[in-house]
Amino acid sequence: MDKITVIGAGNVGATVANVLAHKDLAKEIVLVDIKQGIAEGKALDIWQSASIDDFSTKVIGVTDDYSKTAGSGIVVITSGLPRKPGMSRDDLIKTNAIIVKEVAEKAVKYSPDAIFIIVSNPLDVMTYAALKATKLPANKVIGMAGILDTARFSMFVAEALNVSARTVNALLLGGHGDTMVPLPNHTSVGGVPLHELLPKEKIDAIVDRAKKGGGELVALMGTSAWYAPGAATALMVESIVRDQNRVFPCCVLLNGEYGLHDVYLGVPVVLGKKGVDRIIDIKLSDEETKNLQISCGAVKDVMKVLDDMKLF
Repeated sequence: MDKITVIGAGNVGATVANVLAHKDLAKEIVLVDIKQGIAEGKALDIWQSASIDDFSTKVIGVTDDYSKTAGSGIVVITSGLPRKPGMSRDDLIKTNAIIVKEVAEKAVKYSPDAIFIIVSNPLDVMTYAALKATKLPANKVIGMAGILDTARFSMFVAEALNVSARTVNALLLGGHGDTMVPLPNHTSVGGVPLHELLPKEKIDAIVDRAKKGGGELVALMGTSAWYAPGAATALMVESIVRDQNRVFPCCVLLNGEYGLHDVYLGVPVVLGKKGVDRIIDIKLSDEETKNLQISCGAVKDVMKVLDDMKLF
């Protein structure tokens, strides 16, 4: 691919750019930020590691100059503010929706054929906002969440069993947050079903920790994570650029799948050169279906908050 753009040069955006450069997925990566010099400095720092880590991708940084992003095959949006003390959920949604709307409209103007990957929070509704802003087909506007949440769940399982996380094959559905739906019945370790390796109470504790995974990191660091989110986003980009058709849980628009309509929610999809090649509709238990519907309701409530703001 000739060019990939990453909007937002904070911890997550810079990590995405760094991982993508090391994977040599494009001739050029453009890192964009609104703060003067931040993107330029981080891009230069990444690029100066090329001869050390043996990659060829050129990394450039720009301050609010979207003309440099023209012709990007993929645009990653990480822009947005963290929730601050005293800020309501509605305030956070409005603040970040305005930001995502602005950067998405600027980016799609110069790269109308790009696939957009959204990392900004609240993730499900910000992906919906990007769809509204870009007016692209839904298969080209995808939210990153499921890969990260699954990675956390897999790591906790591996830790409990004292095995490599690479042997854990897990899956989650639903929104990015407390209503996510880990699926222990669809999780295995080296091909062995999880319920044969751990008692239910231990699995329940792991599920609960996975749901609160982001909050655990915020409590430890005073800020949200960036290494794992950055790596998860880069994995999505790689599957698209290399047309790998890998199956990942991603935040996508549902129109009938799982019996749900007009909602952005995390489900397994095939990710390739077209973006979402297809959505995989797996069979769920009654309890899993109920939990997914609860998650859907929570996400739709947030989407309604955005709709009521009349930004689009």
